[in-house]
Amino acid sequence: MTIKDTIRKYTNELKLVTHIPAKEVEILMLHLLEKNTIWLHLNYNVEFEKEKELAILVKKRATNYPLEYIINKASFYGEMFIVKEGVLIPRPETEILVENAVEILKDKKETIKVLEIGTGSGIISVMLAMLIENIKIIAIDINEKAIELAKQNAIKLGVENKIEFRLSNLYENINENDIFMTISNPPYIANNYKLPTNVKYEPSNALFGGDIGDELLKDIIKQTSEKKIPYLLCEMGFDQKAPLENYFKEFKVDSFSFYKDYESFDRGFTLKFKI
Repeated sequence: MTIKDTIRKYTNELKLVTHIPAKEVEILMLHLLEKNTIWLHLNYNVEFEKEKELAILVKKRATNYPLEYIINKASFYGEMFIVKEGVLIPRPETEILVENAVEILKDKKETIKVLEIGTGSGIISVMLAMLIENIKIIAIDINEKAIELAKQNAIKLGVENKIEFRLSNLYENINENDIFMTISNPPYIANNYKLPTNVKYEPSNALFGGDIGDELLKDIIKQTSEKKIPYLLCEMGFDQKAPLENYFKEFKVDSFSFYKDYESFDRGFTLKFKI
């Protein structure tokens, strides 16, 4: 059976789990063949010799198992990152968080120290290291598997010399007093929220932030203020703007702003403390 016919055959099996079933079948085929999209399109009429392996992967994906965990990679900010089960999958909206940080950091002449809380696969720290020349980053997580994966991505993209990876629960193992910015995409979903089926395969400690959902965010805000770090940039839940804005009043704040994601939901904030 040709590549073209194989795509047509297996597309039907993924129609209930994705809005781009044919594209996902192609991605799985490319993963098996270790080829790129251009090669695939030039070889649609070539015989496909790995149908047995493809059938297994398609069946797995049809259970809503994340595509990124099957192919062990995900695209973020135009780069390809290694992804593994047990670590949160990168989301496109986190690119906005990175862009907001870059706007603050880009014109700094001296070396700036940045802390990332909950680095996961390392996408935020790695991209900041790639985009900002004079930067030193401490990237922390409570998940050893995440730290190891983030290190792999830093090495893959050639920025391992700019990032120190450290196991830490929030500021527990952070003694530095010269941090200019803390950035984080922390867990912010309420514990009783019913997750979509595909998200259930991701680690719960990277998703759930407490009974209300914003408890961990509030801990980060409070501890960042106590550490006298000028800037804090975080992602948040779509319904957390009002309670967080109210919480900001408990601290000496110079300015703050919220931003929306690609679907126009409230998704994060930039907070500048009076130091």
